Amino acid sequence: MTFYPNDRIGLFIDGANLYSTSKALDFDIDYRKLLEEFKKRGRLIRANYYTALLETEDYTPLRPLVDWLAYNGFNVVTKPAKEYSDDTGRRRVKGDMDVEMAVDLIEAAAWLDHIVLFSGDGDFRAAVEACQRRGTRVSVVSSMKSQPSMISDDLRRQADAFIDVADLEKLIGREAREPRNAE
Repeated sequence: MTFYPNDRIGLFIDGANLYSTSKALDFDIDYRKLLEEFKKRGRLIRANYYTALLETEDYTPLRPLVDWLAYNGFNVVTKPAKEYSDDTGRRRVKGDMDVEMAVDLIEAAAWLDHIVLFSGDGDFRAAVEACQRRGTRVSVVSSMKSQPSMISDDLRRQADAFIDVADLEKLIGREAREPRNAE
Protein backbone atom coordinates (compact mmCIF):
# COMPACT_ATOMS: atom_id res chain seq x y z
CA MET A 1 0.00 0.00 0.00
CA THR A 2 1.21 3.39 -0.88
CA PHE A 3 1.40 6.02 1.80
CA TYR A 4 1.43 9.62 0.61
CA PRO A 5 3.37 12.34 2.50
CA ASN A 6 0.25 14.46 3.06
CA ASP A 7 -1.97 11.54 4.11
CA ARG A 8 -3.68 12.09 7.43
CA ILE A 9 -2.99 8.71 9.06
CA GLY A 10 -4.60 7.06 12.04
CA LEU A 11 -3.39 3.92 13.78
CA PHE A 12 -5.97 1.71 15.49
CA ILE A 13 -4.32 -1.05 17.51
CA ASP A 14 -6.22 -4.01 18.91
CA GLY A 15 -3.81 -4.53 21.81
CA ALA A 16 -4.70 -8.14 22.62
CA ASN A 17 -4.66 -9.14 18.95
CA LEU A 18 -1.30 -7.48 18.20
CA TYR A 19 0.19 -9.01 21.35
CA SER A 20 -0.95 -12.51 20.30
CA THR A 21 0.35 -11.98 16.77
CA SER A 22 3.79 -10.75 17.85
CA LYS A 23 4.07 -13.64 20.35
CA ALA A 24 3.17 -16.13 17.61
CA LEU A 25 5.99 -14.58 15.53
CA ASP A 26 8.33 -14.59 18.55
CA PHE A 27 9.16 -10.90 18.79
CA ASP A 28 8.11 -7.93 20.91
CA ILE A 29 6.78 -4.67 19.54
CA ASP A 30 8.73 -1.50 20.28
CA TYR A 31 5.87 1.01 20.36
CA ARG A 32 8.20 4.02 20.10
CA LYS A 33 9.59 2.59 16.84
CA LEU A 34 6.08 1.77 15.61
CA LEU A 35 4.99 5.38 16.13
CA GLU A 36 8.14 6.73 14.44
CA GLU A 37 7.72 4.37 11.47
CA PHE A 38 4.22 5.58 10.71
CA LYS A 39 5.16 9.23 11.27
CA LYS A 40 7.54 8.73 8.32
CA ARG A 41 4.67 7.50 6.13
CA GLY A 42 2.48 10.60 6.35
CA ARG A 43 0.95 12.98 8.89
CA LEU A 44 0.17 10.81 11.90
CA ILE A 45 -2.94 12.36 13.44
CA ARG A 46 -3.98 9.66 15.88
CA ALA A 47 -2.57 6.47 17.39
CA ASN A 48 -5.20 4.59 19.40
CA TYR A 49 -4.38 1.53 21.50
CA TYR A 50 -7.34 -0.54 22.75
CA THR A 51 -7.23 -2.98 25.64
CA ALA A 52 -9.37 -4.25 28.48
CA LEU A 53 -7.94 -4.16 31.99
CA LEU A 54 -8.78 -6.25 35.04
CA GLU A 55 -9.80 -3.61 37.55
CA THR A 56 -10.03 -6.14 40.40
CA GLU A 57 -6.30 -6.85 40.33
CA ASP A 58 -3.96 -4.64 42.37
CA TYR A 59 -1.34 -5.14 39.66
CA THR A 60 -1.78 -6.13 36.05
CA PRO A 61 1.21 -6.67 33.75
CA LEU A 62 -0.53 -4.42 31.20
CA ARG A 63 -0.52 -1.36 33.48
CA PRO A 64 3.12 -0.28 32.83
CA LEU A 65 2.60 -0.60 29.06
CA VAL A 66 -0.70 1.28 29.12
CA ASP A 67 0.84 4.05 31.23
CA TRP A 68 3.90 4.30 28.96
CA LEU A 69 1.72 4.44 25.83
CA ALA A 70 -0.50 7.15 27.35
CA TYR A 71 2.55 9.33 28.12
CA ASN A 72 4.25 8.73 24.76
CA GLY A 73 1.85 9.74 22.03
CA PHE A 74 -0.86 7.09 22.13
CA ASN A 75 -4.51 7.59 22.96
CA VAL A 76 -5.20 4.59 25.19
CA VAL A 77 -8.78 3.32 25.20
CA THR A 78 -9.57 0.89 28.00
CA LYS A 79 -12.54 -0.68 29.66
CA PRO A 80 -12.86 -3.07 32.57
CA ALA A 81 -12.47 -6.74 31.68
CA LYS A 82 -15.10 -9.13 32.95
CA GLU A 83 -14.09 -12.11 35.04
CA TYR A 84 -16.15 -15.30 34.99
CA SER A 85 -15.91 -19.08 35.44
CA ASP A 86 -16.43 -21.31 32.43
CA ASP A 87 -18.34 -24.61 32.36
CA THR A 88 -15.35 -26.46 33.82
CA GLY A 89 -14.97 -23.94 36.66
CA ARG A 90 -11.80 -22.36 35.24
CA ARG A 91 -11.35 -18.62 35.68
CA ARG A 92 -11.72 -16.72 32.41
CA VAL A 93 -11.35 -13.08 31.49
CA LYS A 94 -13.34 -11.39 28.72
CA GLY A 95 -12.45 -7.96 27.48
CA ASP A 96 -13.69 -7.40 23.96
CA MET A 97 -13.00 -3.92 22.54
CA ASP A 98 -14.40 -4.59 19.05
CA VAL A 99 -17.43 -2.28 19.30
CA GLU A 100 -15.37 0.63 20.63
CA MET A 101 -12.80 0.17 17.87
CA ALA A 102 -15.41 -0.19 15.11
CA VAL A 103 -17.22 3.01 16.18
CA ASP A 104 -13.92 4.92 16.38
CA LEU A 105 -12.82 3.63 12.95
CA ILE A 106 -16.03 4.73 11.26
CA GLU A 107 -16.02 8.15 12.96
CA ALA A 108 -12.33 8.72 12.09
CA ALA A 109 -12.95 7.95 8.42
CA ALA A 110 -14.51 11.43 8.19
CA TRP A 111 -11.16 13.15 8.94
CA LEU A 112 -8.46 10.63 7.97
CA ASP A 113 -7.14 9.70 4.53
CA HIS A 114 -5.60 6.41 5.60
CA ILE A 115 -6.44 4.11 8.51
CA VAL A 116 -3.98 1.46 9.63
CA LEU A 117 -5.81 -1.26 11.57
CA PHE A 118 -3.61 -3.54 13.66
CA SER A 119 -5.91 -6.56 14.00
CA GLY A 120 -6.70 -9.75 12.15
CA ASP A 121 -10.19 -10.05 13.62
CA GLY A 122 -12.77 -10.67 10.89
CA ASP A 123 -15.38 -8.84 12.97
CA PHE A 124 -13.84 -5.60 11.65
CA ARG A 125 -14.63 -6.36 7.98
CA ALA A 126 -17.90 -4.37 7.99
CA ALA A 127 -16.27 -1.39 9.75
CA VAL A 128 -13.43 -1.39 7.20
CA GLU A 129 -15.98 -1.44 4.38
CA ALA A 130 -17.84 1.49 5.99
CA CYS A 131 -14.59 3.49 6.15
CA GLN A 132 -13.87 2.74 2.51
CA ARG A 133 -17.35 3.94 1.49
CA ARG A 134 -16.39 7.28 3.06
CA GLY A 135 -13.29 7.43 0.86
CA THR A 136 -10.71 6.40 3.47
CA ARG A 137 -8.07 3.84 2.51
CA VAL A 138 -7.57 1.05 5.03
CA SER A 139 -4.44 -1.04 5.53
CA VAL A 140 -4.68 -4.04 7.82
CA VAL A 141 -1.62 -5.19 9.78
CA SER A 142 -1.64 -8.79 11.03
CA SER A 143 0.09 -12.01 9.99
CA MET A 144 -0.30 -14.88 7.59
CA LYS A 145 3.24 -16.05 8.44
CA SER A 146 2.38 -17.02 12.02
CA GLN A 147 1.21 -20.51 12.93
CA PRO A 148 -1.75 -20.38 12.89
CA SER A 149 -2.43 -17.44 10.60
CA MET A 150 -3.73 -14.49 12.63
CA ILE A 151 -5.64 -12.74 9.82
CA SER A 152 -9.22 -13.42 8.76
CA ASP A 153 -9.48 -14.00 5.00
CA ASP A 154 -12.57 -11.76 4.86
CA LEU A 155 -10.75 -8.88 6.55
CA ARG A 156 -7.64 -9.28 4.40
CA ARG A 157 -9.71 -9.27 1.21
CA GLN A 158 -11.72 -6.21 2.31
CA ALA A 159 -8.64 -4.11 3.14
CA ASP A 160 -7.07 -1.88 0.52
CA ALA A 161 -3.72 -3.36 1.57
CA PHE A 162 -2.46 -6.07 3.87
CA ILE A 163 0.83 -5.64 5.73
CA ASP A 164 2.28 -8.70 7.41
CA VAL A 165 3.60 -7.67 10.82
CA ALA A 166 6.42 -10.19 10.29
CA ASP A 167 7.66 -7.94 7.46
CA LEU A 168 7.77 -5.01 9.91
CA GLU A 169 9.86 -6.82 12.55
CA LYS A 170 13.12 -5.07 11.65
CA LEU A 171 11.34 -1.69 11.72
CA ILE A 172 9.20 -2.04 14.87
CA GLY A 173 10.66 -5.01 16.77
CA ARG A 174 12.25 -4.54 20.16
CA GLU A 175 15.96 -5.27 20.39
CA ALA A 176 16.68 -8.56 22.15
CA ARG A 177 18.13 -8.00 25.59
CA GLU A 178 21.36 -9.62 26.55
CA PRO A 179 20.92 -12.14 29.37
CA ARG A 180 22.57 -11.07 32.61
CA ASN A 181 25.47 -13.09 33.91
CA ALA A 182 24.71 -14.67 37.26
CA GLU A 183 27.84 -13.85 39.21
